[in-house]
Amino acid sequence: MVSVAWFAASNVLVVAGKGGVGKTTVGASLAIAAGRAGAEVLMVELEGQSRLAPLFGRRELSYDDLDLPAPGLGVTGRIRGRRIRPDDALADYLDRGGLGPLTRTLTRTGAIEVVATAAPGIRDLLALGKIRQLEQGREADLVIVDAPAAGHALTFLTAAAGLASSAQSGPVREQADLVLEMFADDRRCQVALVTLPEETPVSETIETAFALEDDVGLKLAPVVANGVWPEIDGLEAALDGLPKRPRATNRARVETARAAARHRLARVAAQRSELARLGEQLPLAQVELPYLFTTAIGLDELSVLADAAAGGDGGTGSGRR
Repeated sequence: MVSVAWFAASNVLVVAGKGGVGKTTVGASLAIAAGRAGAEVLMVELEGQSRLAPLFGRRELSYDDLDLPAPGLGVTGRIRGRRIRPDDALADYLDRGGLGPLTRTLTRTGAIEVVATAAPGIRDLLALGKIRQLEQGREADLVIVDAPAAGHALTFLTAAAGLASSAQSGPVREQADLVLEMFADDRRCQVALVTLPEETPVSETIETAFALEDDVGLKLAPVVANGVWPEIDGLEAALDGLPKRPRATNRARVETARAAARHRLARVAAQRSELARLGEQLPLAQVELPYLFTTAIGLDELSVLADAAAGGDGGTGSGRR
């Protein structure tokens, strides 16, 4: 059984997954579930296309916090969102160091962009450093990070380790060490990998999980299986009960029903097979979120997924240590 509060077991929860698995939707659903439990949640969006704010009926996020309204948050629950870009994080870092005039000069001349791209991984480290600052400053009970998609998620999370090994001293090494310190404490930071119950996403999730644990030492939260088709009780019996030789006037409807039932059963069986493979190769608990038969995701749909996340249970197990 997965704990109801699994998504709030650390100060920072990084939600990561291959593009197209719905990680932004999952992150927003977890924020609503935590907010309903009375938590103050800060959602962090990184560079790329802004997808978070529209889920809450708001426009794009900025470096300043924006309230994201959601139903059922209660008295103490609150959700805020902000967008962290490396140049903003660097300007903030210099400004807090008493270098405000220099920051404005660098911004005006475009030199900040040069600094931010001076070394591989430095842009990711700047964003990670800001996230660590938010966590240390207790800006919220829970910080949910919508990580970059696809392969960039892995390079983003391994940036600190790479820079720590290449920089012997100085501010880069200091920031990298502080981020790795946060990563090493599962009360401070965990990663929730999101997958679809399909062959390629499951394989990539398994590969990413081992890389994060082995190369970075990050603690993995339960894996979120998104878009799981629910089983329909009695569907096989109903299929068997269809007439083998229907009357001509009813033949089209019977054949359509038979094809639909077979498709549904085959889809569910294929998903169950992939989730079983995921459990065998990656010893982590699984949380299943249902497939929503809709063309758009809004607050109503997020509420359904939040309920499933808060009450989700799955296979038991713990990640490799």
